[in-house]
Amino acid sequence: MNAFPVHDRSDALAHALQAIEKGSSSFAAASRLFDERTRESTLMLYAWCRHCDDVIDGQVLGHGQREGSREDSARSLRMLEHETRQACAGRPSDEPAFICLSEVMKRHDIGVELPLAHLAGFRMDVENVRYESLPDTLLYCYRVAGVVGLMMARIMGARDDAVLDRACDLGIAFQLTNIARDIVDDAAIGRVYVPEQWLRSRGIPIDEIEDLRHRESLAVLAAELVETAEPYYDSAMQGLGALPLRSAWSVATARDVYRAIGRQVRAKGSHAWDSRVRTTSLQKVWFAARGAGVAIAARALPHSKRKQFLWNRGR
Repeated sequence: MNAFPVHDRSDALAHALQAIEKGSSSFAAASRLFDERTRESTLMLYAWCRHCDDVIDGQVLGHGQREGSREDSARSLRMLEHETRQACAGRPSDEPAFICLSEVMKRHDIGVELPLAHLAGFRMDVENVRYESLPDTLLYCYRVAGVVGLMMARIMGARDDAVLDRACDLGIAFQLTNIARDIVDDAAIGRVYVPEQWLRSRGIPIDEIEDLRHRESLAVLAAELVETAEPYYDSAMQGLGALPLRSAWSVATARDVYRAIGRQVRAKGSHAWDSRVRTTSLQKVWFAARGAGVAIAARALPHSKRKQFLWNRGR
C-alpha cells in the first residue's frame, strides 16, 4: 500500500526526478543503475536534500545562489527542522520534498536523527562556523554527506555497522572532492571549508582565497584535499560486496565518477577553477561499464578492518 495518495506520490516522484536531473548529472547517471524501488527511494531522498540545500542557499535546484541575511537563513533552517520532524512523524505536507522524505523514512525505517544530523551541517553554514583543522572539516563532511551515505545504505538494505561505516566514508570522500572543486566559488559567498591551518601554512589569508596571486598555493591545498579523500574512497570499496548487485553497481559508478573529478582538480593545478571541473557523458558511460565489473569483483574481496586513522562517526 502507498504511504500517501497516488496523485501526491506521482507529483512527488516527478519533482524528485526533476531535482536530480537538474541538480546533479553525476548522481542522476548513477541512479539509473538501481532497481526500480531503490531508485525511487534514492530520487526521493535526493529531492529532500536538494530542497534543504536550496532553501538555505537561496537557490533553485542547486543554481543561482543569492546573498541573504544570516537571520533569514536561521529562520529557514528552523522551518526545515520543524518540517523534517513532521515528515518523519508521518504528518501530511504540501511540499513535495517532505512528502518524499516521509515516504523514504517509512519505507526503510530510518529514524529522524539522521535527517536532523544532515541539517546540522547546514547549521554550520548558517552560523558561519570556521574550520581550524582537518577534523573540523571532516565533521562538516560527515553531516552534509556522510549522513546521506548512511541513509542511502539503509535504502539499499544495509544494517550492519561495518557496512554503514563504509557508506559514510564514501559520503565524506564525495564532500572532500566537492570542497576541492569548489574552493573559489565557495569563498566568493563567504564559505571556507579548507582548514585554516592549511591556509596559513601556504600564506593564504582567508579573505584572499579568490585572489589569482594565490592559485598556485591553492592548487597545493586542493591536491591535499583530494589525497585526503583517497583512503575514504578505498574504504568505501570494502562495503560494496555487502550490497545488492545493482546497488553495488550504482555506488561503484558514482564512486569512480566523483573520484575522477577530484583527480582532474589535482591534475589541472592552478587552472582547476578556470571552469567547473566535471566528467563527460562518455566518461560516465565508461565508469558505468567499469562499475559492473567492480561490483562483481567486490564480492570476492576479503574483509578488512576499517583503517583506524579515518574519521569516526561514533554510534
